[in-house]
Amino acid sequence: MKRVLILILCSILTIGYLLTTVSNAKTAKEINAEVNDALKLFYQRVKGSKEFLQASKGFLIIPNLVKAGVGVGGMYGEGAMRVGEKTVEYYSLVGGSVGFQIGAQKTNLILIFMNEEALKKFRASSGWKAGVDGSVAFIDVGAGKSLDTLNIKDPIVAFMFGQRGLMANATVEGSKFTKLVR
Repeated sequence: MKRVLILILCSILTIGYLLTTVSNAKTAKEINAEVNDALKLFYQRVKGSKEFLQASKGFLIIPNLVKAGVGVGGMYGEGAMRVGEKTVEYYSLVGGSVGFQIGAQKTNLILIFMNEEALKKFRASSGWKAGVDGSVAFIDVGAGKSLDTLNIKDPIVAFMFGQRGLMANATVEGSKFTKLVR
């Protein structure tokens, strides 16, 4: 009984933390500044990333994505879609999960669209869901490795980088991306 009460209390605190994050919607200027910072970090940490992004049809960066959970978890973030070097739209990412998890983390997420069809489908949707409307392949580029556009054939690839905190899982399955008006 005591464990159940602790789990419920922790879940309430987690949801409260996520709701306060959601209530502080960012301006386009703030989102673009955070995206630029995340891009710099991505270029520093992943060899070949600049060339990889140049070969893409577009990419969506969600900087400072907040993930937290104790049994029940959630995540939220806001970011920008870029085609070429230009921001064309803003998006939010909301996700939830149930299962063995505990902790909180801030991370950066980048979805890279390798073909025009995947990019068009994503941009045309009113609420794109990972795993339902399209699958996302997470790429692990550890120390000493670099990106090679010739070896990656998936239409949408993703990276999580710059993690701060204690919670590790690289997935956005079941998460919903929604276009924002900014």
